Amino acid sequence: MKILSLHIDGFGKFNNMDISFQDGLNVVYGKNEAGKSTLHTFIKGMLFGIEKQRGRASKNDTYSKYEPWRNSGTYEGWMRLECEGQVYRIERRFQKGNKSLSIINETLGRPEEPTKALWDKLRCGLSETSYSNTISIGQLKCATEEGMVGELRNYIANLNTSGSIALNITKASAYLKSQRREFENQMVPEAARSYTSLLGEIRKIEQEISAPQYANQLTSFRSKKSEVKKELEGRQKEKEALLEKTVKGRQILLNSQFSDQASVQKYMNDTKILYSGYESAREACSRRSRTVFALLMLLVMAACGGSAALCLAAPEVVQSIVSPPVPMAAAAGVLAVFSAISLALAILLFGRSSRFKKELNTSTRLLQEIFARHLGDSSISPEAMTALEEKMAEFLRLSKAVEQSEETLKQLTDEISGLQSREEGCTEEIEKQQRIQWELEQKLAHLDECKTKAESLKRVLAENERLQEELDAIDLALDTMTALSTSIRDSFGLYLNKTASELIAGITGGIYTSMSIDQNLDISMNTPTRLVPISQVSSGTMDQIYLAVRLAAAKLVQGDGEPMPLIFDDSFVLYDDERLKVALKWLVKAYDNQIIIFTCHQREAQLLTANQVKYHLVSI
Repeated sequence: MKILSLHIDGFGKFNNMDISFQDGLNVVYGKNEAGKSTLHTFIKGMLFGIEKQRGRASKNDTYSKYEPWRNSGTYEGWMRLECEGQVYRIERRFQKGNKSLSIINETLGRPEEPTKALWDKLRCGLSETSYSNTISIGQLKCATEEGMVGELRNYIANLNTSGSIALNITKASAYLKSQRREFENQMVPEAARSYTSLLGEIRKIEQEISAPQYANQLTSFRSKKSEVKKELEGRQKEKEALLEKTVKGRQILLNSQFSDQASVQKYMNDTKILYSGYESAREACSRRSRTVFALLMLLVMAACGGSAALCLAAPEVVQSIVSPPVPMAAAAGVLAVFSAISLALAILLFGRSSRFKKELNTSTRLLQEIFARHLGDSSISPEAMTALEEKMAEFLRLSKAVEQSEETLKQLTDEISGLQSREEGCTEEIEKQQRIQWELEQKLAHLDECKTKAESLKRVLAENERLQEELDAIDLALDTMTALSTSIRDSFGLYLNKTASELIAGITGGIYTSMSIDQNLDISMNTPTRLVPISQVSSGTMDQIYLAVRLAAAKLVQGDGEPMPLIFDDSFVLYDDERLKVALKWLVKAYDNQIIIFTCHQREAQLLTANQVKYHLVSI
């Protein structure tokens, strides 16, 4: 199996990151805290998944340690690998509560069911424990040489007796015996009664919290309140803008002494009547015939009056003029009457002419005030009257618009009042929901506490019921482990000695040609002259022995099938330059598959380049 590439959408410090690997040797270089361990863990997570632990262990577990630093909702990625000539893409989402896994066969262009058989093929038959203790290679953890001796010895002892570093027969036996003693003391007489009581309490609480009133509507009411508040703000802004516009329009009308459309229309009608009267008075005053007729009547009246006076004063003169003679008294009376009528007509005509002038003056003065006020020009003309009518039409439109705006303001006020009531109602519901949710949280906490106690008591009851069966199983396990460890030691021990010795010869450049493990699990290095106990070798040599044993174990657990890539995580820290050069050159020849080395030093790449060893460099 070979890893082709990685894509990380969210894992630890990495977000939207791509890394590709090639066949053979790959060196992944990065400074401290660059994320090498994150990539290493991501590869393992792609193959085996990552589970979140419970309780206190969850604070420092792998899941929590590598949760995304940014965009926490995206905790996923994919890995492309090649296995048995076909390319697969493993896609995983690690998010708790939203986990997913899919395997795509890119060669065949179809998804594959992630069965155990497919996983065994992709992971070369390795379990997570076997992977961590063979393929994934770190350095010896202990800082002192004495501590490193003990750690290496324990590692080989576990492999030699059980075939796995994770299974320590001695510790397992001691643990089982300790468990046996604990089982003997785990009988709890009151467990059954307490368990029954807790089950009743749990059912009661579950019935209570299943009631419709505990349905969580807090988010819904908050969203509804937000919508109402947003709509309310919009209506208030609309009202303020409309109010400002209405006030301005109303002020313009008031400044022009108008209150509504009727007042504008009345003003216009009155002005038209006034203008009509003005035209009539002007026309009447302009007629000169009336004035001339009045003057003629005055002349006639004067003539008649003079004649009547002459008749009375000098009748003989009149008689000499008039022929035939007429009675002078009658003539004088006729002339006097005619003179009176003429005088009356003249007075009437002069009176009418004076009234028309007075009306014209009044109309002129009023019209000039109107035109000056609304048009800025007191000139009276048909054009001015037309302009005034247009001005009044504008006032009518403004008055109508103001009245409509005022009506709209009333509607908006009613709507705002309704929205405020709805907002208050939402606030009350939110407070009510908060109280309900608090009560629900208390009940859930009590329910969780009861379930925890019930689960604990359930285990106690199960152990009480199966106590003797467990004790028998422990005894059987102890006997079986003793027999198996003997069998494994006889077969695996010989293989481990042989394979590890072959690898040690290569990795040490022939300084040591073989390794021996005696019946007491004491480890010695073979030289042409003597056996050298590992306690006498340097820490660098001890790390080489550790690497050789890990590779030997890796070959054993993978069998003869297609091997997995070897992954080294700062495994060569204790190597000097010469030892590192020999180890790298040997490693490329010793392991005929992909190798990935994570390192915080540049010397691996420099040594490989200097010795013309082909490799692929990845910098992070």
